[in-house]
Amino acid sequence: MGTLYLVRHGQASFGAADYDQLSELGARQSRLLGDYWRQRGQRFDAVLTGTLKRHRQTFAGIAAGLGEVPTPTEMPGLNEYDSEALIRAIHPAPLEKPRDAEMVRSHFRLLRTALQAWMRGETAPQGMPSYAEFSAGVAQALAHVRERCEGQVLIVSSGGPISTAVAQVLQAPSDTAIELNLRIRNSAVTEFSFNPKRHVLQTFNGLPHLDPPELSALVTSA
Repeated sequence: MGTLYLVRHGQASFGAADYDQLSELGARQSRLLGDYWRQRGQRFDAVLTGTLKRHRQTFAGIAAGLGEVPTPTEMPGLNEYDSEALIRAIHPAPLEKPRDAEMVRSHFRLLRTALQAWMRGETAPQGMPSYAEFSAGVAQALAHVRERCEGQVLIVSSGGPISTAVAQVLQAPSDTAIELNLRIRNSAVTEFSFNPKRHVLQTFNGLPHLDPPELSALVTSA
């Protein structure tokens, strides 16, 4: 069996005008993951990423730490949903940028409700696919790995696609995908074993590269 490593991007720029941009911390998280793998002799036979800037930047950080890596194949099906469009579909009034912990919690409560409505087909957020189409894009990426890849495969994506992939492999309901999604940490690694017929979940949401106590302050989620 091969092994598929699904990595959420490093910390982006939550609350900024352009979220799709790694923060300085996000770049460091990515580089540390590459360093961790290099020290353990990890090599990849294939790489897939979404097309978002934060995916490319995270892969670049991993590659800088790891060394030689294959040229990635970009797949739009690995792109994240638009959280702002989701929230606007249930809360049309403008939201203030989060300034404190309570405003951040409020944002994610709204996002949870918006995800539920989208997944049930109750909303059609502007500029976004349906959840069925979003889920099909993730399934297509997993099928690509099973059918065209062997050995060690890396996917760099976002929390939404990764949680959807886990839910698909576990045959879990959409509400489970939401719970998984809201818990995936920045630069976290999820592992599947795979063969041409199926994927099997091995680990979820691990941060082995940030395990040393002196790096605990680098663990983030938003």
